Amino acid sequence: MTPHDALAEIAFRLERDRAEPFRIQAFRRAAAAIEGLTEDDLRSRAADGRLGRTKGIGGRSLEVITQALGGAVPDYLQRLRAEADADSTPEGRTLLAALRGDLHTHSEWSDGTTPIEAMADAARLLGREYIAVTDHSPNLTVANGLSADRLTQQLDLLDRMRDGAVRLLPGIEVDVLEDGTLDQEPAMLDRLDVVVASLHSRLRADRSEITARLLGAIADPHTNVLGHITGRLVEGRRGTRPQSALDSARVFAAAAEARVAIEINSRPERQDPPDDLIAEALEAGCLFSIDTDAHAPGHLDFLGLGAERAAAAGIPPERIVTTWPVEDLLAWTHRRH
Repeated sequence: MTPHDALAEIAFRLERDRAEPFRIQAFRRAAAAIEGLTEDDLRSRAADGRLGRTKGIGGRSLEVITQALGGAVPDYLQRLRAEADADSTPEGRTLLAALRGDLHTHSEWSDGTTPIEAMADAARLLGREYIAVTDHSPNLTVANGLSADRLTQQLDLLDRMRDGAVRLLPGIEVDVLEDGTLDQEPAMLDRLDVVVASLHSRLRADRSEITARLLGAIADPHTNVLGHITGRLVEGRRGTRPQSALDSARVFAAAAEARVAIEINSRPERQDPPDDLIAEALEAGCLFSIDTDAHAPGHLDFLGLGAERAAAAGIPPERIVTTWPVEDLLAWTHRRH
């Protein structure tokens, strides 16, 4: 483990634990301060005291760097890893190890906090093979949703990043509008590898409206995944929100027939769908996608929370599309258009 990787992993584990932002940024600043320095440079600077005087490197960061230079996993990182493992089960860890990717992530292009490059680097540290970059669509102005022009610019960037250690799949979290259509030009959706269709408005509408919108999204051949299907919030800074009313039997039957995956959203404040709806979707024959809905690098580590819920529900790994090799995944996402 390099000192830079140790600092970066600590930052995203703190982010995953929703620590205070100043603690997270302290380790990110330290990682930035040593970026580009060789291990020989770092050893020399540590030996003569220059490293400890470097702007952005505090006492804890210096300890992490020194221990990593000595070939050890830093004590602080070991503690964060142990705390994460304590919250998991053997079944959840086994399923997490089988997950290859994540089909729902955000960057600073919409309402995420960091560049795509930082998300890709965190995904690499976590051993992901692929992640879909799914920033919001234009109707969600509060989240700086991407117009067709801005999405085109993002696709150009992803094309230039295609040779990275983690495969970045061009995608979108597209708003499902009130008439059940998707909030992006079909020609743009044709260019994407992954389309996550989600409701973000009128979540308290009546059962018939919510159901009709979800059925409309499923009917669109571009849709691969239904994101956070009930819209509920169970904790967190935004408060709580009850789940939307829907005819789950009709929605899950349509999704199973169309082979549209139901997202198990791993964010702690969402935990969406609820356990009873996961069981119902499993019985209906649905596919699933365990995703993080990450808005920051550390959120990519939420995947284990979704894996725990899926394992507890007894979902076979082969029914979870994010366990599939990327070529099998892409054959599935492009099958209807």
